[in-house]
Formats: sequence, C-alpha cells, structure tokens
Amino acid sequence: MRRTRRAVLAMVAWALGAPGGARADEFPSRYIKVIVGPGLDAPARIFGAKAAEILGQQVVVEPRPGAGGAIAAQAVTGAAPDGYTLLLATAAYTINTALQQAALDLRRDFAPVALVTTVKYVLVLHPSVPAQDLASLIAYAKAHPGAINFASPGIGTPPHLAGELFRSMTGVDIVHVPFREANSAINAVVGGSVQMMFSLAATAQPQIAAGNLRGIGVTSTEPSRFVPGLAPLAQLGLPGFDVLGWNGFVAPRATPEPVIAKLSGALQAAAEDAELRERVLASGYEPARRNTPEEFGKFIAADTAKWIDLAARINLKGQ
Repeated sequence: MRRTRRAVLAMVAWALGAPGGARADEFPSRYIKVIVGPGLDAPARIFGAKAAEILGQQVVVEPRPGAGGAIAAQAVTGAAPDGYTLLLATAAYTINTALQQAALDLRRDFAPVALVTTVKYVLVLHPSVPAQDLASLIAYAKAHPGAINFASPGIGTPPHLAGELFRSMTGVDIVHVPFREANSAINAVVGGSVQMMFSLAATAQPQIAAGNLRGIGVTSTEPSRFVPGLAPLAQLGLPGFDVLGWNGFVAPRATPEPVIAKLSGALQAAAEDAELRERVLASGYEPARRNTPEEFGKFIAADTAKWIDLAARINLKGQ
C-alpha cells in the first residue's frame, strides 16, 4: 500500500512538473505565442510587449491569416492547453459563428482571458444627403426608398452588419455596396458615389473635421474618444443599437484557471500603462475597460447572440 501510494504521488508530481504541465507557480517558464487571424496584429504586439515585461518571458506574435480566421483558430485549439499558445480573437469570430461560417466557436472551444481593445464605428454621410441628424436621415430614407447606398469593407464585416442592423431597426430601404477593404469603401463615400457608411471612428474623424463627411452618431453604447462630439445612436433614437469591434486574448478551452488568471492579470496590468494606452490610441483602437475572464466570456456570449439574432431576423448567411 505504501509503495502504491508513493508511486501515485510520484506520478502526480511528475505530471505537474512535466513540460506539458501547467503549474501556475512556474508559469511561464518559456515564451508565449499569440496567433493572429483576421485583422491587424497591432493589439497583439502592443499588449504582448508589455505583458512580456510583466511575465518575464518573451511574447511572440505569429500572423496566420486566411479562411476567415479558421486557420489561426485551429492552430490554437490544436495546441496544448497550457497557456503558451493564445489566439487574438476579434468580432470576426462571433460574426462567423452567427453566419454559420465557423466550425469553431469562441464560446465552446476557447477559454476567455482578457478583452483588451475596442473599435468603434461612426455613421457618416456624404454632404449631398440632405439630412443633418438621425431623425432626418431616417425620414429621408423612408421618403426615397433605394436612394441611399451604404458602403462596407465586405459582407460579414462589422460595418456591413451595422448597416443591416440599421435597416432592420428603422425599416428603411438602403442598398449595401461591399468593397474589398475599408479605405476603398470610405473613399467611395467621400467621393460621393456612395452616400453612407459605418466607418471606423479613427478613420472618419479627419474626414468629418475637413467637412468631407457628416457625422451622425456612434454605433457603440458609449461615445468614442476619436469623435467626442458625436453621441451614440442608441441615445439619438435607436435604443439598443450596439455595434462594436474588439480584440481580446483567448486560450484553448482546457487551460487551467490559475494560468488563465495569471495571463489575465498581466494583460490588465499592461492596460494600466500610460504609454501603452497612447500606442493603442495611435493605432486607431481604444483601450477596453478592466475586465475579468468571466466578464470577457459573457461579452463573447452576448456578442455572438446579438449577431445570431440579426442573422435569423434578416435571413443572412455567409458566402
């Protein structure tokens, strides 16, 4: 019996101390890899560099674009659940789940670590549209069905779904014009060939300031630092309107909670750094509020549910 007990204890000790183990008191003992799929890798690099200082280990960022984020997501779910391989998740993953384009689901296949940045959008019009505010825009669109086109950087992107949500909530007849990327879309609105867009706040701000575009409102429930004079659409007559881009770190589902907590703590501490916050803003993002893994998990669930509901209401599926 004693020999059996010693053998069991030895096996447990070996498992905890093995390279594939995940002892929180020893984590991290080597470099951490962050895999990036859709979107820019700036948030991963900015937060990774600061988290590396806090954790005392290098953080390596590895872009793996393609297949709508599936390549990156599969690389992370296929890795050991030990905290050494993370995914920079974005709204593309919750949207793809809603549009039935993803085999993997952030809610089911990953463990949330931390939401780090948000991306806010602004409803902008070409000055030729005779509407100065949300109410007059809706009235004009209803009086002229099909006369307003709205641009987006592609089907299934947050600006596209913002337009679909706007159309669904207001009952207006507006026409979607997808482009291959955001710069082409906003240039079309500035040029007047398209009348409306839900643009990145950071991109829209200089065009609004120059008078090339008219800002109507922000798509998120809170104002944007980039366009502080514009109120959320939810406060201007569309209660419940909420479209937010975001970036956050997730790990394989079975990653131990103590390791998740250590990673989350490092990222939250990084977010308090003034220089980091300036770098985030300079990159066109806004720092997220301090959050726990549990809060980030609820955020992911709510974001997914919102897009599933919209897709069902308008019969929208991916292409």
